[in-house]
Amino acid sequence: MLHKRTWLLALLVMAALLFAACTAPAAPAAPAAEEGAAAEMPAAESAGGEMGMGTMDWEGVDPSGATVTYWYQHSRAREEALQEIIADFNANNEWGITVNGEYQGNYGDIFNKMLNVIGTPDVPNLVVAYQNQAATYQLADALVDMNPLVNSEKWGFSEEELSDFFPGFMKADVFPSFGGARLGFPPNRSMEVAYYNSDWLAEMGFDGPPTTPDEFKEMACKAVEQPFSGAAGDAPSMGYELSVDASRFASWTFAFGGDVFDYDAGQYSYNNPAAVEAMQFIQDLFNEGCAAIVAERYGDQTDFGNGNLLFTVGSSSGLPFYKSAVEDGANFEWSAGPLPHITADPVMNIYGASVSIPKSTPEQELAAWLFVKYYTSPEVQAKWAEASNYFPVRKSVAENMTDYFDANPTYKKAFELLPYGKAEPPMPGYDFVRDEVEQVMAAIADGAPVQ
Repeated sequence: MLHKRTWLLALLVMAALLFAACTAPAAPAAPAAEEGAAAEMPAAESAGGEMGMGTMDWEGVDPSGATVTYWYQHSRAREEALQEIIADFNANNEWGITVNGEYQGNYGDIFNKMLNVIGTPDVPNLVVAYQNQAATYQLADALVDMNPLVNSEKWGFSEEELSDFFPGFMKADVFPSFGGARLGFPPNRSMEVAYYNSDWLAEMGFDGPPTTPDEFKEMACKAVEQPFSGAAGDAPSMGYELSVDASRFASWTFAFGGDVFDYDAGQYSYNNPAAVEAMQFIQDLFNEGCAAIVAERYGDQTDFGNGNLLFTVGSSSGLPFYKSAVEDGANFEWSAGPLPHITADPVMNIYGASVSIPKSTPEQELAAWLFVKYYTSPEVQAKWAEASNYFPVRKSVAENMTDYFDANPTYKKAFELLPYGKAEPPMPGYDFVRDEVEQVMAAIADGAPVQ
């Protein structure tokens, strides 16, 4: 007989893939595949789950003395800052709630661990989750709908406080496919940007960074032939280093005017003309010797900092790491901006994991929510934004970051691109799709036929 966790994992995978293939996010009701999966899979025992979505009487729950286990992916300086936030909450919250923050690896590691503990006493009380991951968990009815908590007179936000959150960030965690449930809450956001060596571009005779793919290719190929004079060390000169990642695939597809998901048809669309054109562009860079694969984790940051790499594409949250790499390396002028695009305006891949509350007990669920509320308060958001280099989720925080913007003009430049944001598909099963995409993307870079 299959072990319960193995059975649950297998059923989740099948349900997620069926859901992703058959359902559009804007569907007004849950599809049959979702309903069948939810009916057959055991849900965690929770008063919220027993009473049905949105019917929990949170006003009468007492979170005093509750302990919350929080699984996150942050490391290095970000983990230190987050642990300080957790410690401040533990020391000062009026209910005696204790939050234990635990590093559990990267997003993929946490996702795989969650699939093994859903519906068991080992599930954490708060977990970092991208929207597609939260949707996958909810196939097992495993998460708390936060809408009643957000709107609670006793525990939630006032109308004025809610209006302070960026609407787009808040909307991303509400799922029409699950009856409008709020399955996550945003503590931060970031976007994909193109990093470039300004001094090197000027040295090669260019007035600024590329705005089109053709300009990007011209500059990247010229960088191979004309190494940066200020480069540190004797590593070969490179135009672009590609990090094989599904988000990179999406970002380049967006830049070519397309998407990786057809929301009208409710299915993935990786073979659409824009995606094919984007990947053909990437393959041409490799075929002409103007691009290479990132050889090791954060290797593109190191190569960029040493002045051996002209372009790289990555999260805006990496700005402080690029700054350190440059200061420790060739120490040149650099910046970041939109990926070169064929669209009239840039199309920025906006992403960022939210935090979700797995079902446990009402007391622990409420305690987890109260920490989330603290985590997204203006004072803490300001501290977290400056420590992590993520974008804050509240407008009042951004308005009061003038000094930080002045000291970090590249961060400000990226922040001002938020109106051009576009998101990757928030579909259950996207994690499994991402794994497939990355294998295919590596094959394309190696010369496999794009179509």
